[in-house]
Amino acid sequence: MTAPVSASDRPDSIPVLRLLPKANARAIRRGAPWVFDNELVMDRRTRKIAPGTIAVLEDHERQALGVVAVNPTSKIVARMLDRNVLANIDRDWVFDKLTKAVAMRDRLYDKPFYRLIHAEGDGMPGVVIDRFGDTAVIQPNAAWAEMLIEDMADALMAATGVANVLKNASGRGRALESLDDVSTVLRGSAPDAAIAVEMNGATYMADLTGGQKTGLFFDQRDNHGFAARLSGDSSVLDVFSHVGGFALAALANGAKTAVAIDGSAAALELAEAGAKKMGKVLDTRQGDAFDVMSEMAKEGLKFDVVICDPPAFAPSKKTLDKGLRAYERVARLAAGLVKDDGYLVLCSCSHAADTNSFTGACLRGIGRAGRRAQLLHTGTAGPDHPLLPQLAESGYLKALFFRL
Repeated sequence: MTAPVSASDRPDSIPVLRLLPKANARAIRRGAPWVFDNELVMDRRTRKIAPGTIAVLEDHERQALGVVAVNPTSKIVARMLDRNVLANIDRDWVFDKLTKAVAMRDRLYDKPFYRLIHAEGDGMPGVVIDRFGDTAVIQPNAAWAEMLIEDMADALMAATGVANVLKNASGRGRALESLDDVSTVLRGSAPDAAIAVEMNGATYMADLTGGQKTGLFFDQRDNHGFAARLSGDSSVLDVFSHVGGFALAALANGAKTAVAIDGSAAALELAEAGAKKMGKVLDTRQGDAFDVMSEMAKEGLKFDVVICDPPAFAPSKKTLDKGLRAYERVARLAAGLVKDDGYLVLCSCSHAADTNSFTGACLRGIGRAGRRAQLLHTGTAGPDHPLLPQLAESGYLKALFFRL
């Protein structure tokens, strides 16, 4: 069936957005998911469209490109939802996306603990859904998802069988979409305690209501596993550890000792609780990671394996230079804590810092520490965080494994 070429082919009446002649319609046809305000005819009618409205996107010759979600208050005015101009963005549409996402995850994981929806990578722009057994946490970071949140919750229960659906409104992107920061329980109830999640032989405690993001970072699962293979019969330092991501995986796979550093006392308590469930001992140091690493250097401490997984130091192009300097500093301090022939793992979740620029910053830091490095492996997010190849931002996570 040939796709319609005009918004008039739809039986209903929804707004139409039109690209400027200079806009790259070819890129959109090839899969680019975002349309910015400087690519569109932003007349009075377009600016009055309510955030979250569904519309048809046309090129400047009035040929339809697909159905988009609109937010004139954002720099990303239009997000592509469906290339079929006849598509209805409703509960059934969401259910179809979710069932396809579940089918793929069920091939990958033997337990229902994973990222179920990875925004554009799963065809639901601005939406993140993490699954923790019979509880799912939605981050609706785009206005269209906020408008459809009730249908999304119903579709999620139908597609997965989860009993509880929570809404987490702490995402940084919500402010860019002019959305509030009020989290709530959409269906069922919130767990009254942290949930135990098993990965790589380790047990993690996830706080779904009071923790960072949705409670746990599934994206590092494969990198935790690779680092654990380097950590057998070794001493391990996990910097910016959150709930013990790398440290607990190392302990579960034969590390002799592990120390976790984080600024959050609550996160470290969860890390210690995870270690206790495993019958292991985890040492923790709460404080600014830069300060603690400097203190350790003064104490003359050295470790077989040092891992640093900091927050996004370069969340945008404007902050890239400052962020790269911070990554260089992390590398310099961490490299000084690694024993000869030991291993250093450096991570970045900044989409603005591509792999080459991040690697360069790390190597500068390692060099300033007077160390030489072999690059053994470059890790990314796991397959439950699929990339959209036409969107570089979806490949945000980098993990560099060095031998010093």
